Amino acid sequence: MSATTPDLAEAQALMGALASRYVDVDALAWRPTPSPLIHMKVLLEDPDTGLMTALFRWQPGAVLGEHEHVRIEQSWVLEGAIEDEEGVCRAGSFVWRPAGSRHAARSPEGALVLAMFLAPNRFVASPVASLDAAR
Repeated sequence: MSATTPDLAEAQALMGALASRYVDVDALAWRPTPSPLIHMKVLLEDPDTGLMTALFRWQPGAVLGEHEHVRIEQSWVLEGAIEDEEGVCRAGSFVWRPAGSRHAARSPEGALVLAMFLAPNRFVASPVASLDAAR
């Protein structure tokens, strides 16, 4: 199995390949992303398939440049809101996007988002954009 949780200290003490992985999310480090106002904690990743589940922290004014979803993307907004030209997804709401869809996303007020990817996004433009350009 190639799926792991990076930075999971307890991984060394697992009782076999089929053991459950309990993740202390607070103990994981925030990692930078190509967008300077967005950071992430990787909860699960499989480099062989591109599968990834991650917690994303969007600072107020964060923008993610235009990108294509190679496979289905799912996002559950835990705090704040993210938006694009199709709508706004606020805390407690869920949005998913079909494979092949494209958009630029932004968070004028900031957000905490749990996102699940079956494959990495393909960036059409720079992942870093201005808030005005994304509107």
